[in-house]
Amino acid sequence: MNLINLSKSFNCTADYFLEKIKGINLERLEKYFSQLPADPYLSGNYRFRRLSHLKIVKNQLIKLNSLPFYQSKDDNPLLGNVARIYPELDDRLITIPDFQKITQLFFEFCQLCTNINEIGIHQIRITTSNQQIGAPAPEGIHRDGVDLVGIFCVKRKDIEGGITNLYKAKDEQPIFSRILQPGEFLIFNDHQFFHYTSAITALNSGLRDVFVFTCPGSFAPDSSYSTVSRN
Repeated sequence: MNLINLSKSFNCTADYFLEKIKGINLERLEKYFSQLPADPYLSGNYRFRRLSHLKIVKNQLIKLNSLPFYQSKDDNPLLGNVARIYPELDDRLITIPDFQKITQLFFEFCQLCTNINEIGIHQIRITTSNQQIGAPAPEGIHRDGVDLVGIFCVKRKDIEGGITNLYKAKDEQPIFSRILQPGEFLIFNDHQFFHYTSAITALNSGLRDVFVFTCPGSFAPDSSYSTVSRN
């Protein structure tokens, strides 16, 4: 399987891409999820998150200055129009060849579908227990307000649920519905598809670790968002 050829044949206006990416050592990535800080913008203490803004120049990943994460109220009715500030990805993670491989693959799709050379990378852990359901998308069926979105699953542990769905319209049945397994990468056009991932549950406790890539990153100048507020 030649992933470069697959990306070049991708129809940016109609397709979604789903593949299990071979040659990735997931254990090298897993350890960087264990110390993620809690997301201060959600109650329940079940989502943990970091975010970085990177560009790719001559196949080199370059971390850009930290910027607040922003989505409009139309795209995110729960936390739209709020400037959210998250800690950066660990610099050691960015140097790992496995991380660079999946980032470069996503960037190939960005080059095919846009003229943008910068991306946002969200590192997210969702936890669940018998006291707390974990909701990867508490805002419901939505768009991210970008050109391209990628979801790479790193780990699922002791959970049920977490079904990722793609929709042509919010009021229609999904055209794609699947539990993403560790090592699987889903990439799709944010203008063409709404998306949603259902809640995860566990008998005792469990977790779901993913990287969410966006092209471009969801950032806005200071004049475009409201004052930062947290739960």
